[in-house]
Amino acid sequence: MSQTVMGVIARSKGAPVELVPIVIPDPGAREVVVKIAACGVCHTDLAYRDGGINDEYPFLLGHEAAGIVETIGSNVTHVQVGDYVVLNWRAVCGQCRACKKGSPHLCFDTFNAEQKMTLEDGTELSPALGIGAFADKTLVHEGQCTKVDPAVDPAVAGLLGCGVMAGLGAAVNTGNVGRGDSVAVIGCGGVGDAAIMGARLAGASTIIAIDRDAQKLEWAVDLGATHTINATEVADVVEAVKELTDGFGADVVIDAVGRPETWKQAFYARDLAGTVVLVGVPTPDMVLEMPLVDFFSHGGSLKSSWYGDCLPERDFPTYVDLHLQGRLPLDKFVTERVGLGEVEAAFEKMHAGTVLRSVVVL
Repeated sequence: MSQTVMGVIARSKGAPVELVPIVIPDPGAREVVVKIAACGVCHTDLAYRDGGINDEYPFLLGHEAAGIVETIGSNVTHVQVGDYVVLNWRAVCGQCRACKKGSPHLCFDTFNAEQKMTLEDGTELSPALGIGAFADKTLVHEGQCTKVDPAVDPAVAGLLGCGVMAGLGAAVNTGNVGRGDSVAVIGCGGVGDAAIMGARLAGASTIIAIDRDAQKLEWAVDLGATHTINATEVADVVEAVKELTDGFGADVVIDAVGRPETWKQAFYARDLAGTVVLVGVPTPDMVLEMPLVDFFSHGGSLKSSWYGDCLPERDFPTYVDLHLQGRLPLDKFVTERVGLGEVEAAFEKMHAGTVLRSVVVL
């Protein structure tokens, strides 16, 4: 039988979120009901609320989640009842052209639950990134569940479900940061700081954090930055990066903001054969205008990083294990723990830049 739980929805564009009863159907053949233990408050959830993703309201928000598998469908083989899992929004299909070419991190046909969760009046909900985890329980495809070591704090583990993985992967997977590399990261929120932590893990020798907020730069240093640039205190960010890299520019520059201005800074702040990684998400109205000859004369690589080019089944357990070994301080991203009824207030703190992550704990 279906069950009714409490969940946080965005009913219309820009309106405050609401905590309301939602209906979870029994899982279909390859679906799973997960009891949520914790879920991070991500900028993407705010973008859903404000209409920055699409207009398929009402949305069931939340997607950076960890929890326990409660019920499984008749054909589920990937997980069992009682498994401790982190939810992911890249449940690869294994059959599309990207998967068949050996690039499943670019899968074009990822799995989601086929059934819809609803309001009590039957109104269908659109779950954020196919997950919808600001709720006591949620319904997902079995492939969206990645088993990890149950010893890890769910408030920490859930962050791998989106923002922290996006940043870590931008450095390690997309940017291919290696030992001795110089790395610059523009934008030191959760994703940018995760990129800094990833660059440190990969063995970068120079890690430059760039932001306009002194508090964020302090967080960046705590997570591995060797140098900081406050963009409000220098005449030219690009020249400031070059001064810290023997005049050449960084081997890898990661734009965790996603604006034309910051992408240009990333482009010109890299070494001639360096790599630019765009992991900050631009809005559809943003346009980039640059001389074409500059692309030709600089060489190197220009990359976009989707979800940190991760494979959840490979990466989530690895990073959880590194954290439990004391080698990856994921717990430093958890600024505060809040309840389901405090999501709107958490959005305000995130917008003000006073937290790295608020985490809803159930």
